[in-house]
Amino acid sequence: MTEPIDSSKLLSRASDLINLAMKAGATAADAVVVRARTRSVSVRLGKVEGGESSESDDFSLRVFVGRRVASVSANPGIDMKELAERAVAMAKASPEDPFASLADEADLSHSHPDLGLFDATEVGSSELTDAALEAESAALAVNGVTNSGGAAASASMGGLVLVTSHGFSGSYMATRFGRSVSVIAGEGTAMERDYESDSRLHYADLDSAADIGRKAGERAVRRLNPRKVSTGSGITVIYDPRVARGLVSHIASAINGAAIARKTSFLKDSMGKQVLNKGLVISDDPLVYRGPASRPFDGEGVQGKRLMMIEDGVLQHWFLATTAARELGLKTNGRGVRSGTSVTPSSTNLALEPGDISPEEMIRSVKNGFYVTEMIGHGANIVTGEYSRGASGFWIENGELAYPVSEVTIASNMRDMFLSMVPANDIDRKYGTAAPTVLIENMTVAGK
Repeated sequence: MTEPIDSSKLLSRASDLINLAMKAGATAADAVVVRARTRSVSVRLGKVEGGESSESDDFSLRVFVGRRVASVSANPGIDMKELAERAVAMAKASPEDPFASLADEADLSHSHPDLGLFDATEVGSSELTDAALEAESAALAVNGVTNSGGAAASASMGGLVLVTSHGFSGSYMATRFGRSVSVIAGEGTAMERDYESDSRLHYADLDSAADIGRKAGERAVRRLNPRKVSTGSGITVIYDPRVARGLVSHIASAINGAAIARKTSFLKDSMGKQVLNKGLVISDDPLVYRGPASRPFDGEGVQGKRLMMIEDGVLQHWFLATTAARELGLKTNGRGVRSGTSVTPSSTNLALEPGDISPEEMIRSVKNGFYVTEMIGHGANIVTGEYSRGASGFWIENGELAYPVSEVTIASNMRDMFLSMVPANDIDRKYGTAAPTVLIENMTVAGK
């Protein structure tokens, strides 16, 4: 990408917007600019199917009139005075929210660490095209691959500019480079699809296009000629890291402060209690150098720190932004994310920390079980904890992956699942939500 865009003009405009809001009658306000620059290319069967290049600076203004709040958003060509006056008028007409406010001034970050989020490497459309074509070609070269679902490569840059009426002013930028490919193996009614992708902050860290393509092709071929399995209970299920990350996301949703405040999480009464298998740790750290979800400050200007969200299986923290924290009688822990014109809690660099056993040893320990490589549907109910999702993967017999399996449903209750989780030692921290291979006992598998 090019050098980081000079944010001084946007910071100045955001500051002007705050001043206009205060003159219009606001008692507090913050202004945000979300920046995005993207270039991408998609190909299929050796031909370019599409290319896209976009730039945007999206302004939003949040104003408070006492405990009344309103938010508006607009493009860079806004009449700032009119926008500020409209936001204040909307706030005055809104009902009071006893919990809505800016973050406490004492919690604001005033020094923003360099987290290595920006890579100035310039990647043009021709280079993106070459990478996408190379990934697809490598995938199609795998014996048994018969068609392509397409490949893509992208380079993007995004960031946040934030100014508040009580003294915060800051900005940061981050780059992101990606490659992906999807291919089909087999023919007719016996076709199977799989994919591979990589996404990094720094271009040099990307997996090679050829490796991405080869892995996608090999995965698709391994899935050929799947069988159905009989319905059974008490089954040991092992989650491949690609799908284990989804389990960690379910945990994050269940301990999100907004869900706790709304009482829409099955873990709402679990603070300080055992929620995972003893010994397990889930960490969250926004300040990891070159971390995929790192940020020097959150959407309210608060700098978070590394937290053990769950330690030795015991729940220690909720993900909190100011509004949710106040509703719960707590303080924000710097997990606020701008979502449209609002601020909601969310994780940063989230990880289920690895265990001691290798995935190979884990598989060898299972006499009869299911190794899951893909999940289908959205059957994880955070309110009740009920879990029922379609899945495919490989059946385990006598400690080995015996044959591919499809059209299976796996079910349990997440409270029970979390308490029996066993992590392997193969975590890959290139993802914002990271997890190793995970074993869970006593699940129900519904097949033929």
